Amino acid sequence: MKRGVNLGNWLVLEKWMSPTMFADTTADDETNLCRQLDEIAKRERYRTHRDGYVSDRDIARVAALGLDHVRLPVPYFVFGDVDPFIGCIEYVDRLFEWAERYGISVLLDLHTVPGSQNGFDNGGLQGVCKFHLDEANVEFALDVLQRLTERYRSSAALSGIEVLNEPVSQEIWDTINLPVHFKAADPADAAGSEPVPTDFLKAYYRRAYDRIRAVDPDVTVVFHDGFRLHEWIGFVTETEFTNVVVDTHMYLVQFALQTRDRSPEEFLEHVAGDFAAPLREASAHFPVMVGEWSLEAMSPKVAALPPAERKAFHRSLGEAQLKAWEPATAWTFWSFKTLLDTPVGDLWDLQKAVDLGLVTW
Repeated sequence: MKRGVNLGNWLVLEKWMSPTMFADTTADDETNLCRQLDEIAKRERYRTHRDGYVSDRDIARVAALGLDHVRLPVPYFVFGDVDPFIGCIEYVDRLFEWAERYGISVLLDLHTVPGSQNGFDNGGLQGVCKFHLDEANVEFALDVLQRLTERYRSSAALSGIEVLNEPVSQEIWDTINLPVHFKAADPADAAGSEPVPTDFLKAYYRRAYDRIRAVDPDVTVVFHDGFRLHEWIGFVTETEFTNVVVDTHMYLVQFALQTRDRSPEEFLEHVAGDFAAPLREASAHFPVMVGEWSLEAMSPKVAALPPAERKAFHRSLGEAQLKAWEPATAWTFWSFKTLLDTPVGDLWDLQKAVDLGLVTW
């Protein structure tokens, strides 16, 4: 099994992971941050963040931890051809140099697309989900995937290309009450937003696969399950795909949202049942990776535990999740680092979690 970590919040910003990047603005997402900052301040702020957030030393640490790959979220404006954003392809180039140096492979993950595919803050435009409603959006994303394949296909570090991160399902939309929980800055932007239909995803995945295969016949192509893992069994197995992996993200924080106050025992039972069972079933039909997971399970009952008991619980939680991931071909923790010096921040930061003894492999 491959073991890795996400380089989250480096080239795709998430406010909760790096609040100072959003200082002196009212923005809750990257699109509105770039709209609000003037050009000089924006370029300086981005340069400082990107130069300092991930370095050669960090990739050396990834290798030293015994991990073999990183998943790199990249934005649709990676090539620097979309206003008001600042491109970042030179940083992707740097990562490939470092990865080759330390024997780490890189999964490129198209994390944002024009119009957004989920309405989450991590989709770059909170409260908006209209990517699939505009063919120009779709064609732009396909072109980015093709250009990324062309640029990195000859690198020994390239392990795969993920064609879309977390397209939102109807179930997740309803569970989170997404338009309310992730409120759009401009209601006009959000008008007409809706979950991404499975039929659209299947068509998009076929097109993305064909565009990548036209450039490289061998690179692994990764499809996110769109929070509907069971729906991909027939599609993946009955189509002429080769070297395809389905990515699923399994977060306990999502589970906690449903009733708000889960006990430690309920969290562990959820991992053993609702995480492990779907993975076993799906992996019997196609390769599956757990592309994002964390240790956060900070319900009120967990938060009320004495510190020593809470630490023991999160250590047990890490062990339970790693056991649940055994049917998968790979896992990738979210994330390598955060800029949150809090107990919750420690549960999303792999370096801190390792240093605190919360997770081992």
